[in-house]
Amino acid sequence: MLRLQLGIALVALTALLAAGCGSSKKSSTTAAASASGSAPGALSAEAKSAATGDIPDNQVFLVFRNSAGGYSIKYPEGWTQQGSAGDVTFKDKNNLVHIVVGNGAAPNAATVSSQLKALEASNPTLKFQPPQPINLGSAHAVKAVYTTRSAPNPVTGKRVTLMVDRYELGSNGRRAVVDLGTPRGVDNVDAYRLMIQSFRWR
Repeated sequence: MLRLQLGIALVALTALLAAGCGSSKKSSTTAAASASGSAPGALSAEAKSAATGDIPDNQVFLVFRNSAGGYSIKYPEGWTQQGSAGDVTFKDKNNLVHIVVGNGAAPNAATVSSQLKALEASNPTLKFQPPQPINLGSAHAVKAVYTTRSAPNPVTGKRVTLMVDRYELGSNGRRAVVDLGTPRGVDNVDAYRLMIQSFRWR
């Protein structure tokens, strides 16, 4: 009987050790993915949320200074802010601005295209136009435009198509990915141009 109990205990101990090794491997994989500076996921609208109207011409903008993320940017007063440090979102229903900052090499059109192709593989509703290098004041950046569709509304079955301008900016080993999304049919071009042109590394 004692021999049987010892055998059971040995099997349990082996299983625990194996689980521990598996957890360590998973953690290091996640860390490696974070260290690689991979691009954030694509924006997507919420089917249950009503599309907002245009940002008005008299909209007041505030300056968001992110000391932990190392940047500042203007955003519309009254919008909800979520997240902190390297991952911040501003939103007003289906008007969305997502900013992710981390370590990474300066972006170029090829790397941004590769990132979007990877996102397209996991999200079949994503469609994007070829990225292009642009100048934002004194900052070099790459811009891409993509669209995604929300899940069907559970009541009406309708989907919301989100139009997104993605900007990637690099500076001294840091990289920022700024996604500015708005529902199709809503014109936020001027407001979003003001926001991205206000981006400053700190």
